[in-house]
Amino acid sequence: MAMDHFLEEVVVKRNNTINRIVYYFSWVIMVFSALLAAMILGTITMNFNIVSLVTMLVMAGIAIYTFLFHDRLLTEYEYTFTNGALDFAEVYNNKKRKSLGSLNVRNVEAFGKVSSGSFHRYLNMKDIKRMNWFLNRDAELYYFYFSKDNVKKMIIFEPSDEMVSNVRQYLPRGVEQEN
Repeated sequence: MAMDHFLEEVVVKRNNTINRIVYYFSWVIMVFSALLAAMILGTITMNFNIVSLVTMLVMAGIAIYTFLFHDRLLTEYEYTFTNGALDFAEVYNNKKRKSLGSLNVRNVEAFGKVSSGSFHRYLNMKDIKRMNWFLNRDAELYYFYFSKDNVKKMIIFEPSDEMVSNVRQYLPRGVEQEN
């Protein structure tokens, strides 16, 4: 019986202090804007004024926009490797999960470290779509280069050493780039 290769990783930002401060500040902005919009709405019902109406709509818009997008300040990436297939997902504040896509490692044309010269060669290619699915710029970053539907794509991500060794087992011969 063959052994399955399964590994799941969650990549979090190492220094998350500023993002947390901005996240909590966004709650203050959201509540303040909603309360101000409600107070202005109360005054509009007694004494209609176009400036008050516009101000109320702007404050309500700020509150709604902040509510919809403040979870994105606390983003994590999730990599799931299962027998040569690598699934990528973006997780917002441990609440919302957005699937970014799936990649069969056997279909890649190049794989290597971002610090290698081959990375820059692929990066400088014309019409390449680059997807940055990492959080820590100082981490050991890797890339996949592949073509899908006649579109050249590159995924840059930050796997652990264990994830890299699992990926290497399924790579086609000659795909891994050293330089």
